[in-house]
Amino acid sequence: MKFKGSFFFSFIALLGMAILVGFYAPPVDNTEKEAMLMHRMIGGLNQLHYKPVEVNDEFSKRVFKDYLDRIDGGRRWITQEQLAELAPFKALLDDEAAAGSYQFFDKSLGMLDVGIAKAKTYYPEILSKPFDFTKSENLELDFEKKEFAKNDAELKEYWEKSLKYDVMTKLAGKLRGQKDGDEKLVGKTESELEADVRKAVLKNYDDLFKRIDKLKRSDRLSDYLNSIASLYDPHTVYFEPKDKEDFDIRMSGTLEGIGAQLRGEDDYTKVMRIIPGGPAWKQKELEANDLIMKVRQDGEEKVLDVNGMRLDEVVTHIRGKKGTKVILTVKKENGEIKEIPIIRDVVVYEESYAKSMILDYPGKMENVGYIKLPQFYADFNRRGGRSSATDIGKEIEKLKEQNVNGIILDLRNNGGGSLRDVQRMTGYFIEEGPIVQVKSRGRDPEILEDGDSRVQYDGPLIVMVNSFSASASEILAAALQDYGRAIIVGSKSTFGKGTVQRFFDLDRGLPSNSDITPLGEVKLTIQKFYRVNGGSTQLKGVVPDIIIPDRYHYIDVGEREHENAMPWTEIKPVEYSQNVVSLDNLPAVKKASEARIAKSEIFNAVLENAKRLKEQSDDTNYTLKLSEFQADQAERKEAGDKFTELFKPIEGLSVKNLAADMENITMDTTKIASNEEWMENIKEDAYLEEVLHIMRDMTVTSGSRAVVPGTRRRNKE
Repeated sequence: MKFKGSFFFSFIALLGMAILVGFYAPPVDNTEKEAMLMHRMIGGLNQLHYKPVEVNDEFSKRVFKDYLDRIDGGRRWITQEQLAELAPFKALLDDEAAAGSYQFFDKSLGMLDVGIAKAKTYYPEILSKPFDFTKSENLELDFEKKEFAKNDAELKEYWEKSLKYDVMTKLAGKLRGQKDGDEKLVGKTESELEADVRKAVLKNYDDLFKRIDKLKRSDRLSDYLNSIASLYDPHTVYFEPKDKEDFDIRMSGTLEGIGAQLRGEDDYTKVMRIIPGGPAWKQKELEANDLIMKVRQDGEEKVLDVNGMRLDEVVTHIRGKKGTKVILTVKKENGEIKEIPIIRDVVVYEESYAKSMILDYPGKMENVGYIKLPQFYADFNRRGGRSSATDIGKEIEKLKEQNVNGIILDLRNNGGGSLRDVQRMTGYFIEEGPIVQVKSRGRDPEILEDGDSRVQYDGPLIVMVNSFSASASEILAAALQDYGRAIIVGSKSTFGKGTVQRFFDLDRGLPSNSDITPLGEVKLTIQKFYRVNGGSTQLKGVVPDIIIPDRYHYIDVGEREHENAMPWTEIKPVEYSQNVVSLDNLPAVKKASEARIAKSEIFNAVLENAKRLKEQSDDTNYTLKLSEFQADQAERKEAGDKFTELFKPIEGLSVKNLAADMENITMDTTKIASNEEWMENIKEDAYLEEVLHIMRDMTVTSGSRAVVPGTRRRNKE
């Protein structure tokens, strides 16, 4: 069955319209709601996705495999005998999708329930008696190499080996702790320790199955729908309404609530941390380790008992609009039961925001500005909400006031975010010109430009990246590399995500009082972006000007890992130039860095460790013989300790906060501790040390020139 589409939408049309505008549906039951969900999701994907997938028998087979891997990746629930009953559906899922039918999904849920019920009898029985760790057995931990169990007998054998591995690894840790003199372990026999470990593992699995029992049909349905969505590309995802809310929070770094991080623990909701500056922090009564027992909304008599409730459901009752009050009944660590009223407010997660330091490396490179940007955040839902571009602009101004000799922008592990922000941010470093080309399906590329001729920062600039710098990070790094405006330094390639996603609201066009809403949203790929030189960052990523090896040097990580990743392509380049900083000396700077890295004890150890990691990642078959496992772990620990010991505080490196930041940093002991930890990590960062050497080399030669801010204009010749 094939869904055909012939409409193409621009940005505005995509965000402002739905393919089923004006559609009306009368009140329906859950069956019809799920059918509507399937129709609207696949219809939307094939109308709007950059590269639609033909919904046919091949599509069906791929969904079949992906879904089974999602629901039983560990091969713990379903046997080959059961799979034989599902086999007739292998080429029918396209037809089911067209009909809005879920026969395969329903049958799989029944099998899953049977498998979970069997496992509930397996693990207590298996853990009730000691394991024999002298037998030569092995366990395959890579499910791609592991077949489904042939029958129930083999399934139970899988469980026995899996539980044996869990107990063995923890027992090995206990024995190591005993050898190191842990007072809680000294004097206990190996048999006693093994019994203690089995008891702890039993508790872990009891908790696991409690969480499994709380899963709803909608949770499983999300797995099925995402088996379909992921065939289009790895970044096309279906979001339940609650999941979309969590995504928005991650993107904006803010939410409206009480400002506490919670965790489900047994049947309770436990407070893990109070967010500094948030409502609970200001109120001073809610504390870490408090157990939330009941929730009541201000003005309502109804008290909601949340014991045994799923964490995500508890959170929905605690979150709320700014200015509203929620009353929590909590149990303190001393056993006291207490009601705590809290006025909800905007909660800010500052860990996700840009921040800066001053680095001094006497005799090598002094007074350098260092900016860490964890993600390209933007609060689209709040007028005046924070954005990474605005914040980076402020950090640059603060550093300019300190007359820094250069700026290091650290985008390592930055997974991307707002395209608008990266467009603005790149413009801070050039006069004006194209930043990135964005191509929609069937359309000519749109060129996103910096139209502001001002140069906010015109000095030496280095951008740090690694294998997990993705999307917006790659756009910025690629643009500054193409312009010759900054030296890009990092691992052998960035992540390789060269696609643009937008959310498609599946409720759009339906009446607000419809019984089938909310259906959720789909984040789908609608565009690919290209560098100004015409190449894409998709799949290949950005190759740094100067490569510093890391632990993933010999392992493929990033977009290239995904089976359904979109291909690398290229389009025509656009005209671009800058007259801010010359990097004519880059070959000499690169040569000097390569010489240092080749002689570096640390980076040679990094390469050695990377080879070891590659070998270990390829070897997924683990022994279940305790003595062999202990010997292997001892060898790995010795190598790991030897490697870790190399990373020590860099002699002579001084790390200082900006005076303008001190009031905020010192407002809370948690912030003080977080800041101190960050400073210590910087002091031990060998990559940052090499970048400071690179900064020195790029500034001491005549090839790099300083200019007066705001005076440069783009060279039109």
